[in-house]
Amino acid sequence: MATEPEADAEADAEAGAEAEPETEPGAESQPEPGSTATGRELTMSRAMVEAVAAEMRADEEVFVMGEDVADYGGIFDSTEGLLEEFGHDRIMDVPISETGFIGAGVGAAQAGMRPIVELMFADFFGVAMDQIYNGMAKNTYMSGGAVSVPMVLTTAVGGTYNDAAQHSQTLYGTFAHLPGMKVVVPSTAYDAKGLMHTAVRDDDPVVYMFHKRLMGLGWMPAPPGPKTAVPEEEYTVPFGEADVKREGGDATVVTLGLHVHRALAAAEDLAEEGIDAEVIDLRTLVPLDEETVLESVGKTGRLVVVDEDYRSFGVTGELIALAAESNLDALDAVERVAMPDVPVPYARPLEEEVNPDSEAVAAAVRSVVE
Repeated sequence: MATEPEADAEADAEAGAEAEPETEPGAESQPEPGSTATGRELTMSRAMVEAVAAEMRADEEVFVMGEDVADYGGIFDSTEGLLEEFGHDRIMDVPISETGFIGAGVGAAQAGMRPIVELMFADFFGVAMDQIYNGMAKNTYMSGGAVSVPMVLTTAVGGTYNDAAQHSQTLYGTFAHLPGMKVVVPSTAYDAKGLMHTAVRDDDPVVYMFHKRLMGLGWMPAPPGPKTAVPEEEYTVPFGEADVKREGGDATVVTLGLHVHRALAAAEDLAEEGIDAEVIDLRTLVPLDEETVLESVGKTGRLVVVDEDYRSFGVTGELIALAAESNLDALDAVERVAMPDVPVPYARPLEEEVNPDSEAVAAAVRSVVE
């Protein structure tokens, strides 16, 4: 597996992907609320590593395990530099056996440690689902509270870099649907650090899903928005508190991950047409900040939900149902923008066709406003 990103980088270079990074209007990097950083910006990967390192220094029970997380530094730079400080005893490469090492993480957590376990791609969850859903998520309940499982399962999600159907899925809804696990999805470096601190300190299992395109990798350029000002000091971002990235009165756009930046780009384009869209970054799916979503929909009366997960039985439908059940009379129009229910294509033009871009978001907003 360690050679996959290198092969991807070569393929992208041949296709010219590295020459022109994704740039979307309206997604410029801005300091986050509460940030005290001055002239210090980090990529999402560096922000995650900074939080993990701080937690490991503070608590010897925190350790990291996963495929290629030690010598390689994580194929998405999610653990880059940790080995040099903490050594192989606490930054552990594991065999290619998700069933084995995720199960070991669950046991370590129940024994009082605080493991951070990386599932390299969310697509690989199938072989370890018993350990995740019937162990990690349920053991506190099944033991009557006798054990806790303070474990963070990190995993890469999303496409847009042509790695085909088994390495490009998002699957937010799959994990959020299964009770017992908290699910967080950062879209900026500021949130990536704060949410990681919160996740490691939580006594319940947390699934921390990071989008590959937002990590700031040289071989997979990110849009400008994820790289933000990040304080050097430790801070937490609370679970269950969405972030209103852009205020507006004509329509509510609710999204997460990569599509926060695509929604912001769409909102800037729409503003030139006189349409004022409010953009909400959920940040966490479990717990879900229902209040912020419903307050916004109550103001605008129009809801667009944008998701890189599959359209059916997922986050888009859940949020629309939430709005309808809470106050149907306030809801004038709804649209959802999501991946169609097909395997993610390998071919670049086909993947671009199925993965919603900023224009698809803008079109959905125009539809509900009209």
